[in-house]
Amino acid sequence: MFSLFFGKKPATARINGKPISVKPKDTILLAALREGIEFPHSCRVGGCAKCKCRLVDGKVKRLTQFGYVLSEEEIKDGVILACQSVPVGDVSVEVDVENAAKAQSVSGTVVEQAQLTHDIARLRIQLAQPLHFRPGQFATLELADLPGVRRSYSFASPVSPDGQISFFVRKLPGGRFSGFVHERNLVGRSIAVDGPHGDFWLRESDRPLLMVAGGSGLAPILAMLEQSIESQPNRSVTVLFGARTQRDIYCRQELARIANRWSGHFKHVTVLSAEPEGSDWQGVRGMLADVVGAYCVPQCEAYLCGPPPMVDSVLAALAACGITPQDIRIDRFATEHVEAVPV
Repeated sequence: MFSLFFGKKPATARINGKPISVKPKDTILLAALREGIEFPHSCRVGGCAKCKCRLVDGKVKRLTQFGYVLSEEEIKDGVILACQSVPVGDVSVEVDVENAAKAQSVSGTVVEQAQLTHDIARLRIQLAQPLHFRPGQFATLELADLPGVRRSYSFASPVSPDGQISFFVRKLPGGRFSGFVHERNLVGRSIAVDGPHGDFWLRESDRPLLMVAGGSGLAPILAMLEQSIESQPNRSVTVLFGARTQRDIYCRQELARIANRWSGHFKHVTVLSAEPEGSDWQGVRGMLADVVGAYCVPQCEAYLCGPPPMVDSVLAALAACGITPQDIRIDRFATEHVEAVPV
């Protein structure tokens, strides 16, 4: 009866030996940040693996599967994602704070601002100094004209000798950063780029490659493919791009250029989910999850990027096709990678 009135007691989590209190339903990461611990993190939705740590003692409830971002060896070794782990009683974890992947903040100038669709814009930035990253990773952007508002976007181009990088910014309802990008002329304005972040990047392999993108999730896919023209051009590749209607299709020329330069098999399929009946669209219609099974081949490796509902539905479809979590990499595009920590 006492517990009915007062609820569950907070758990204790020891992070590298330091005890902190964890409120019921809070993740280890949220509790650590609330206590002022500099816990490595970035996306907070289980997509970047930056908050990975080793569970030394105790049990946790997993909010998502870890196999899509952690290796089988890491999982066997007790590695968990702090942002997706809710303690079940007291726990103890170890995290490598000292040697966590180091990001750097580099200043830059917006040199191009182009509208790709009615709600996706491309920002091209000239950096003041080189920034080394793997295509597929993301960076956090902060405009000098919008101080304190930081948002994360995937690199839409590989590392370039001229120090230029690109990002696709989708306009979100009520989005402060995305609205600013779509409504203001930013060419010549200063911007800070903090990165790289994330574990979503193309692994070396000769196995067939299935890449599935929704909306602005095409950005990291393009960056990975452009780099792979030089490093993995003989792989068999199928790219599925999901959009609502024809006005949401973009970067067709870029994909065609990659296809022309690709040595191996390369197939690009656009799938429209809300194209009006009776239009002149002759391509595939439906949801990505409903059609992805037709493009799965034995031993393929899959890379998924886009809104969480799309990613999760495609994950279920791939599982039904027999594709294991170890052969799938994901990047869920949350509305905001950077959000306030509740206190």
